[in-house]
Amino acid sequence: MDITLARTFLSIVETQSFLRAAERLHVTQTTVSARVRTLESLLGRVLFVRNKRGAALTPAGERLLPHASMLVQVWERARQQVAVPGGSRTVLSVGCEISLWDPLLLQWLLWMRASAPHVAIRTEVGFPSDLLDKVADGVLDIAIAYAPQQRPRLRVELLIEEKLIMVTTAAKPQLPRPEDYVYVDWGPDFAAQHDLAFPELANAAVRAGLGPLGREYVVAAGGTGYFRLDVVRAHLASGRLRRVPDTPEFLYPAYAVYAAGADRQTLEPALSGLRAVAHGAAPAATSGAASGAARIAGHNSP
Repeated sequence: MDITLARTFLSIVETQSFLRAAERLHVTQTTVSARVRTLESLLGRVLFVRNKRGAALTPAGERLLPHASMLVQVWERARQQVAVPGGSRTVLSVGCEISLWDPLLLQWLLWMRASAPHVAIRTEVGFPSDLLDKVADGVLDIAIAYAPQQRPRLRVELLIEEKLIMVTTAAKPQLPRPEDYVYVDWGPDFAAQHDLAFPELANAAVRAGLGPLGREYVVAAGGTGYFRLDVVRAHLASGRLRRVPDTPEFLYPAYAVYAAGADRQTLEPALSGLRAVAHGAAPAATSGAASGAARIAGHNSP
C-alpha cells in the first residue's frame, strides 16, 4: 500500500465523507473513489459503507485504521530524518495555534536550543484544525492548541491554564465604553462568556481576530481589551497597562497534541521543554542557543 492510498483512506475516516476528503486532498471525488477501489482490491476487503450520512468504516476498515496511521507517520518521520541538518541527530516539527505562539513558542525554542542542541527544529504557526490534521498525518510531531478537538488517533496533554484578563491604558481603570474597547476574538467559548458578562460591549469600535494585533493596537493607540496574562505581564509591571478591577477572568488553556503511536523518546525533550516554559521556567540564554538559531528552519510566525 503506498502513502497516497493511506492518506486518502485516513482523510475519509477523519471527514466521514468521500467529498470532504477530496476537498481536503485537493483532488476530485472520482479520484478518491478510484483510490479506495484500488486499496480495497489490494486488500481483498470492502473498507467503507457509503450512506446518506457519509462513509462509515467496515470491520475490515477498522482493522486497517491503526496500520494506515502508523504507515503515514513512519513515512513522515523517515522523510524528516533523512533531511536532518549536519550536526543534529534528529528533527522535531512543531506547530502552534496563531493566538498562542507569543511568547510560548519563542520561549520553547530558546529552551530547546539550550537544553537539546542536537535536535533540529522546524516550526509553523497556523489554525488548529490544520495543525491537528498534520499531527494525524505525521507531518507535525506536536501541535500546541487551545481547546483542540478530540480525535481517536491523537493524545492531548494540558500545558497551562492561561487567563484572559481585562487591561487598559487609562490612568483610572474602569469599565470601558464601546468606542474605547478592542474586542479580540479568542474563540466561541470566550465569545459566549464575554457576551453574558458585557452585553453593552457587543458593538466594540475595534475588533481583532489576532491577540498580538489587538494588544499592540491598545498599547500604541490606547484603549481596553482582554488579553492573555502572561503576554501583558511586562506591561502591567511597567505601568503601561493596568488591570480593570472587578472584571471576570476567562480561562484560555493551552494543550500539546501528538500522535498516540509517536516515539516517546523522540518527543520527550520537546514535551519537557513545553511543560517547563508553560510553568514559568526561564529558558537559558546561551551563546549556543544564539548560534543554534540558524538551525531553526521554517518558522512562519506572523
